[in-house]
Amino acid sequence: MKRLLVRKADPLLTKMTLLDDAQTGALITRLREARGPVTVGFLNQHGYNLAQQSPEVHHNFLQLDCLLRDGIGIELACRLHGIDGKANLNGSDFIPRLVDNFLRDRQVPRQFFAMGTEEPWLSQGARGLFRDQPFHGIDGFRPLDEYLAFFQAHHRPGHFPVIILAMGMPKQELVAQSLRRSLGVPAVIVCGGAILDFSAGRFPRAPALLRRAGLEWLYRLSKEPRRLFGRYVVGIPLFFANVAGNALGRGAGLRRWLPAERKR
Repeated sequence: MKRLLVRKADPLLTKMTLLDDAQTGALITRLREARGPVTVGFLNQHGYNLAQQSPEVHHNFLQLDCLLRDGIGIELACRLHGIDGKANLNGSDFIPRLVDNFLRDRQVPRQFFAMGTEEPWLSQGARGLFRDQPFHGIDGFRPLDEYLAFFQAHHRPGHFPVIILAMGMPKQELVAQSLRRSLGVPAVIVCGGAILDFSAGRFPRAPALLRRAGLEWLYRLSKEPRRLFGRYVVGIPLFFANVAGNALGRGAGLRRWLPAERKR
Protein backbone atom coordinates (compact mmCIF):
# COMPACT_ATOMS: atom_id res chain seq x y z
CA MET A 1 0.00 0.00 0.00
CA LYS A 2 1.43 3.40 -1.00
CA ARG A 3 2.03 6.14 1.52
CA LEU A 4 0.28 9.47 0.91
CA LEU A 5 2.53 12.46 1.70
CA VAL A 6 3.91 10.77 4.82
CA ARG A 7 7.26 12.17 5.91
CA LYS A 8 7.53 10.50 9.30
CA ALA A 9 6.50 7.06 10.54
CA ASP A 10 4.00 7.16 13.38
CA PRO A 11 5.30 4.99 16.26
CA LEU A 12 1.81 4.23 17.59
CA LEU A 13 0.69 2.89 14.22
CA THR A 14 3.84 0.89 13.57
CA LYS A 15 3.67 -0.55 17.11
CA MET A 16 0.35 -2.31 16.47
CA THR A 17 0.00 -6.03 15.96
CA LEU A 18 -2.13 -6.08 12.81
CA LEU A 19 -3.87 -9.36 12.04
CA ASP A 20 -6.44 -10.87 9.73
CA ASP A 21 -9.39 -12.57 11.41
CA ALA A 22 -7.86 -15.95 10.62
CA GLN A 23 -4.68 -15.05 12.53
CA THR A 24 -6.37 -14.17 15.83
CA GLY A 25 -6.52 -17.81 16.94
CA ALA A 26 -2.74 -18.05 16.85
CA LEU A 27 -2.47 -14.84 18.89
CA ILE A 28 -4.85 -16.21 21.53
CA THR A 29 -2.77 -19.40 21.72
CA ARG A 30 0.40 -17.36 22.30
CA LEU A 31 -1.31 -15.41 25.07
CA ARG A 32 -2.62 -18.58 26.66
CA GLU A 33 0.90 -20.02 26.70
CA ALA A 34 2.62 -16.87 27.98
CA ARG A 35 5.69 -17.54 30.12
CA GLY A 36 5.62 -14.17 31.86
CA PRO A 37 3.25 -11.24 32.37
CA VAL A 38 1.92 -10.01 29.00
CA THR A 39 -0.10 -6.83 28.45
CA VAL A 40 -2.75 -6.42 25.75
CA GLY A 41 -4.35 -3.13 24.72
CA PHE A 42 -6.35 -1.51 21.95
CA LEU A 43 -5.63 1.66 20.00
CA ASN A 44 -8.67 3.64 18.92
CA GLN A 45 -9.22 7.25 17.92
CA HIS A 46 -9.73 8.35 21.52
CA GLY A 47 -6.59 6.63 22.77
CA TYR A 48 -4.58 8.13 19.93
CA ASN A 49 -5.73 11.62 20.92
CA LEU A 50 -4.91 11.03 24.58
CA ALA A 51 -1.43 9.86 23.61
CA GLN A 52 -0.82 13.16 21.81
CA GLN A 53 -1.63 15.10 24.97
CA SER A 54 0.77 13.31 27.30
CA PRO A 55 4.24 11.80 26.79
CA GLU A 56 3.45 9.40 29.65
CA VAL A 57 0.29 8.11 27.98
CA HIS A 58 2.12 7.82 24.66
CA HIS A 59 4.87 5.83 26.39
CA ASN A 60 2.38 3.52 28.12
CA PHE A 61 0.74 2.61 24.81
CA LEU A 62 4.14 1.88 23.28
CA GLN A 63 5.06 -0.33 26.24
CA LEU A 64 2.10 -2.68 25.74
CA ASP A 65 3.24 -6.09 24.55
CA CYS A 66 0.33 -6.44 22.14
CA LEU A 67 -1.48 -3.38 20.77
CA LEU A 68 -4.47 -4.14 18.54
CA ARG A 69 -6.35 -1.92 16.10
CA ASP A 70 -9.75 -0.75 17.27
CA GLY A 71 -12.02 1.19 14.96
CA ILE A 72 -12.32 2.79 11.57
CA GLY A 73 -10.38 5.91 12.55
CA ILE A 74 -7.17 3.96 13.13
CA GLU A 75 -7.78 2.05 9.90
CA LEU A 76 -7.91 5.36 8.00
CA ALA A 77 -4.75 6.51 9.76
CA CYS A 78 -3.05 3.28 8.68
CA ARG A 79 -4.09 3.87 5.07
CA LEU A 80 -2.52 7.33 5.16
CA HIS A 81 0.74 5.69 6.21
CA GLY A 82 0.53 2.95 3.61
CA ILE A 83 -0.17 0.31 6.25
CA ASP A 84 -2.69 -2.49 5.84
CA GLY A 85 -4.90 -2.09 8.93
CA LYS A 86 -6.30 -5.62 8.56
CA ALA A 87 -9.05 -6.75 10.96
CA ASN A 88 -10.82 -4.51 13.45
CA LEU A 89 -9.96 -6.26 16.73
CA ASN A 90 -11.91 -4.09 19.13
CA GLY A 91 -11.93 -5.12 22.77
CA SER A 92 -15.70 -5.57 23.02
CA ASP A 93 -15.47 -8.51 20.60
CA PHE A 94 -11.93 -9.78 21.16
CA ILE A 95 -11.89 -9.91 24.97
CA PRO A 96 -14.89 -12.27 25.36
CA ARG A 97 -13.35 -14.54 22.74
CA LEU A 98 -10.03 -14.51 24.61
CA VAL A 99 -11.67 -15.21 27.98
CA ASP A 100 -13.77 -18.04 26.54
CA ASN A 101 -10.58 -19.63 25.24
CA PHE A 102 -9.03 -19.49 28.71
CA LEU A 103 -12.19 -20.94 30.23
CA ARG A 104 -12.11 -23.92 27.85
CA ASP A 105 -8.45 -24.67 28.57
CA ARG A 106 -8.37 -27.08 31.50
CA GLN A 107 -4.65 -27.87 31.36
CA VAL A 108 -3.57 -24.90 33.47
CA PRO A 109 -5.51 -23.60 36.51
CA ARG A 110 -6.66 -20.05 35.86
CA GLN A 111 -7.58 -17.23 38.21
CA PHE A 112 -9.74 -14.33 37.06
CA PHE A 113 -9.51 -10.72 38.16
CA ALA A 114 -11.83 -7.82 37.22
CA MET A 115 -10.44 -4.39 38.00
CA GLY A 116 -12.57 -1.46 36.96
CA THR A 117 -15.92 0.30 36.71
CA GLU A 118 -18.15 0.33 39.83
CA GLU A 119 -20.81 -1.76 41.50
CA PRO A 120 -23.20 -3.25 40.62
CA TRP A 121 -21.74 -3.26 37.10
CA LEU A 122 -18.40 -4.64 38.24
CA SER A 123 -19.82 -7.86 39.66
CA GLN A 124 -22.56 -8.25 37.04
CA GLY A 125 -20.15 -7.68 34.18
CA ALA A 126 -17.49 -10.00 35.60
CA ARG A 127 -19.99 -12.81 36.16
CA GLY A 128 -21.12 -12.49 32.54
CA LEU A 129 -17.62 -12.23 31.10
CA PHE A 130 -16.20 -15.09 33.19
CA ARG A 131 -19.29 -17.31 32.73
CA ASP A 132 -20.02 -17.41 36.48
CA GLN A 133 -16.54 -18.67 37.30
CA PRO A 134 -15.04 -17.38 40.58
CA PHE A 135 -13.25 -14.05 40.27
CA HIS A 136 -11.76 -11.28 42.37
CA GLY A 137 -13.05 -7.78 41.71
CA ILE A 138 -12.05 -4.26 42.66
CA ASP A 139 -13.48 -0.97 41.37
CA GLY A 140 -11.60 1.33 39.02
CA PHE A 141 -11.29 4.39 41.26
CA ARG A 142 -8.41 3.40 43.55
CA PRO A 143 -4.84 4.71 43.77
CA LEU A 144 -2.40 2.89 41.53
CA ASP A 145 -0.66 0.89 44.25
CA GLU A 146 -3.92 -0.63 45.53
CA TYR A 147 -4.31 -2.76 42.41
CA LEU A 148 -0.99 -4.51 42.90
CA ALA A 149 -1.75 -4.97 46.60
CA PHE A 150 -5.16 -6.44 45.71
CA PHE A 151 -3.57 -8.89 43.29
CA GLN A 152 -0.91 -9.93 45.78
CA ALA A 153 -3.54 -10.49 48.46
CA HIS A 154 -5.65 -12.79 46.26
CA HIS A 155 -3.32 -14.55 43.83
CA ARG A 156 -2.94 -18.29 44.40
CA PRO A 157 0.52 -19.64 43.53
CA GLY A 158 0.46 -21.98 40.56
CA HIS A 159 -2.60 -20.30 39.02
CA PHE A 160 -2.36 -18.31 35.78
CA PRO A 161 -3.97 -14.87 36.31
CA VAL A 162 -6.26 -13.38 33.67
CA ILE A 163 -6.65 -9.73 34.63
CA ILE A 164 -9.23 -7.50 32.93
CA LEU A 165 -8.71 -3.78 33.48
CA ALA A 166 -11.88 -1.80 32.81
CA MET A 167 -10.94 1.65 34.09
CA GLY A 168 -10.91 3.46 30.78
CA MET A 169 -8.01 5.23 29.12
CA PRO A 170 -5.42 6.31 30.14
CA LYS A 171 -5.53 4.87 33.68
CA GLN A 172 -5.82 1.23 32.62
CA GLU A 173 -2.66 1.39 30.49
CA LEU A 174 -0.77 2.87 33.47
CA VAL A 175 -2.06 0.14 35.79
CA ALA A 176 -1.15 -2.49 33.18
CA GLN A 177 2.47 -1.36 33.14
CA SER A 178 2.62 -1.29 36.93
CA LEU A 179 1.29 -4.84 37.19
CA ARG A 180 3.53 -6.12 34.42
CA ARG A 181 6.64 -4.82 36.18
CA SER A 182 5.66 -6.32 39.51
CA LEU A 183 3.81 -9.61 38.99
CA GLY A 184 6.75 -11.94 38.33
CA VAL A 185 4.46 -14.77 37.16
CA PRO A 186 2.91 -15.74 33.80
CA ALA A 187 -0.25 -13.70 33.34
CA VAL A 188 -2.34 -11.89 30.75
CA ILE A 189 -3.31 -8.30 31.59
CA VAL A 190 -5.93 -6.82 29.25
CA CYS A 191 -6.89 -3.14 28.95
CA GLY A 192 -10.61 -3.55 28.43
CA GLY A 193 -12.22 -0.10 28.58
CA ALA A 194 -15.98 -0.49 28.97
CA ILE A 195 -15.97 -4.29 28.60
CA LEU A 196 -17.47 -4.94 32.06
CA ASP A 197 -20.15 -2.30 31.50
CA PHE A 198 -21.04 -3.90 28.17
CA SER A 199 -21.06 -7.36 29.72
CA ALA A 200 -23.35 -6.15 32.50
CA GLY A 201 -25.76 -4.55 30.02
CA ARG A 202 -25.13 -1.07 31.39
CA PHE A 203 -24.41 0.19 27.88
CA PRO A 204 -25.91 -1.60 24.86
CA ARG A 205 -23.76 -2.56 21.89
CA ALA A 206 -24.58 -1.05 18.54
CA PRO A 207 -26.56 -3.19 16.07
CA ALA A 208 -24.35 -5.51 14.05
CA LEU A 209 -24.92 -3.52 10.85
CA LEU A 210 -23.50 -0.35 12.43
CA ARG A 211 -20.57 -2.27 13.90
CA ARG A 212 -19.69 -3.74 10.52
CA ALA A 213 -19.86 -0.28 8.97
CA GLY A 214 -17.49 1.13 11.60
CA LEU A 215 -20.20 3.36 13.10
CA GLU A 216 -20.45 1.98 16.62
CA TRP A 217 -19.08 5.33 17.84
CA LEU A 218 -22.12 7.10 16.37
CA TYR A 219 -24.48 4.75 18.18
CA ARG A 220 -22.67 5.30 21.48
CA LEU A 221 -22.76 9.05 20.97
CA SER A 222 -26.52 8.89 20.44
CA LYS A 223 -26.91 7.03 23.74
CA GLU A 224 -24.56 9.21 25.82
CA PRO A 225 -24.31 12.57 24.02
CA ARG A 226 -23.23 14.66 27.02
CA ARG A 227 -20.47 12.36 28.22
CA LEU A 228 -19.13 11.46 24.76
CA PHE A 229 -19.45 14.85 23.04
CA GLY A 230 -15.80 15.64 23.64
CA ARG A 231 -14.60 12.18 22.60
CA TYR A 232 -16.37 12.16 19.25
CA VAL A 233 -17.75 15.54 18.14
CA VAL A 234 -14.59 17.37 19.14
CA GLY A 235 -12.28 14.37 19.20
CA ILE A 236 -12.77 13.04 15.68
CA PRO A 237 -11.70 16.26 13.86
CA LEU A 238 -8.86 16.57 16.37
CA PHE A 239 -7.82 13.00 15.65
CA PHE A 240 -7.45 13.66 11.92
CA ALA A 241 -5.51 16.84 12.67
CA ASN A 242 -3.21 14.86 14.95
CA VAL A 243 -2.72 12.08 12.41
CA ALA A 244 -2.01 14.52 9.59
CA GLY A 245 0.34 16.61 11.71
CA ASN A 246 2.29 13.56 12.85
CA ALA A 247 2.49 12.20 9.31
CA LEU A 248 4.01 15.48 8.15
CA GLY A 249 6.37 15.57 11.11
CA ARG A 250 4.90 18.83 12.38
CA GLY A 251 2.62 17.83 15.26
CA ALA A 252 -1.03 18.74 15.14
CA GLY A 253 -0.99 21.93 17.19
CA LEU A 254 -4.49 21.25 18.56
CA ARG A 255 -3.74 18.54 21.11
CA ARG A 256 -4.49 20.61 24.20
CA TRP A 257 -8.08 21.23 23.13
CA LEU A 258 -9.47 17.76 23.81
CA PRO A 259 -12.00 18.32 26.64
CA ALA A 260 -12.34 16.02 29.62
CA GLU A 261 -15.19 13.55 29.52
CA ARG A 262 -17.97 13.71 32.07
CA LYS A 263 -17.70 11.21 34.88
CA ARG A 264 -20.17 8.36 34.88
